[in-house]
Amino acid sequence: MKIKVDEKIAEAAVLGGAFFGGGGGGDLREGLKHAKLAIELGEVVIVDVDSIPKDKYIATASMVGAPAAKEKYLLPVHAIKSTELFMNVARVPLGGLISSENGGYSTINGWIQSAALGIPIVDAPANGRAHPAAVMGSMGLHKLPDYISIQTAVGGNKEKRMYTEVIVKGSLERAAKMIREAAVQAGGLVAVTRNPVTPEYVKENAAVGVISQAIEIGRIIQEYGSDVDQMVEKIIGYLGGGKTIDKGEVEQATLETRGGFDVGKIIVKGSTNKRYEATFWNEFMTLEDTEGKRYGTFPDLIVMVDLQTGLPLTSAEVKQGDKVLLVVVPKEYLILGAGVKDPDVLKLVEQAIGKKSCLGRWIKC
Repeated sequence: MKIKVDEKIAEAAVLGGAFFGGGGGGDLREGLKHAKLAIELGEVVIVDVDSIPKDKYIATASMVGAPAAKEKYLLPVHAIKSTELFMNVARVPLGGLISSENGGYSTINGWIQSAALGIPIVDAPANGRAHPAAVMGSMGLHKLPDYISIQTAVGGNKEKRMYTEVIVKGSLERAAKMIREAAVQAGGLVAVTRNPVTPEYVKENAAVGVISQAIEIGRIIQEYGSDVDQMVEKIIGYLGGGKTIDKGEVEQATLETRGGFDVGKIIVKGSTNKRYEATFWNEFMTLEDTEGKRYGTFPDLIVMVDLQTGLPLTSAEVKQGDKVLLVVVPKEYLILGAGVKDPDVLKLVEQAIGKKSCLGRWIKC
């Protein structure tokens, strides 16, 4: 497989990625802008993992930080610089880049570097949906005791003396914490290149094929976006499972930026006056009604679709008065990477949102 990205494919990838963002994954408007920029800079080519030579390595491109941070400042040149720093310090033959996840921006993670540096994008992101913690997008590398993570991060406004470049080597968890702190020091967001692995490891532990899947979801949004009910029905049919929970109006949206993350909750008044609470840690983590019924729990995909635009909303942009459609796609119908299949990693969600998981486990109730 080889896809040469044009503007129509780029738009589809971003729109479909926004659906898989599940409240996170970055701003799709920035995603559209930078996807277009990438294909203006040069060729963006998406290939399958089997096309990468076995003697080459694949690295992950991502953004780390809090999307709602007021002083965040991230430019395309920061992404290029991050990958250049990575290549200088990792000293391995780099054969491809993968995104850390799907999302309105994060589906195109690596595209600008691909166009500028001539490195192909591999259709095997570390995770098929967006997630908050870097360990969730590290394909289970945290379980390998001898694995040394290499991570480079760049971001921040030079005029405000917040510009930051960081190179980290160490255990995955400690390296990820230092990168998260770099995001805080840079004003909220950094471009990151990290974790060289073999194509074989990617094939076994990443979410193979989910960029192609995002493009197909995006094509559905392009065609049916003016009829939200039909659009969501088509998406659920394509994925093989999922459910529309209700339509309603946002009564309350609370958000605080804490430790480099956006954390909060959203209350939606449904069509029959039933109220729903969605908690988020960048991405939507839980959806339940005020009677305590749980409809979805991360890594299930919880999506709020704007009924006016037909576009998925991020947690950072939801505001009081928005009219939304609530959708849940159970994890069984998603292509997920190894990083979100570890129960120990999923315990981080409880700690972040302060809400007990269903039946003591992070599974769909």
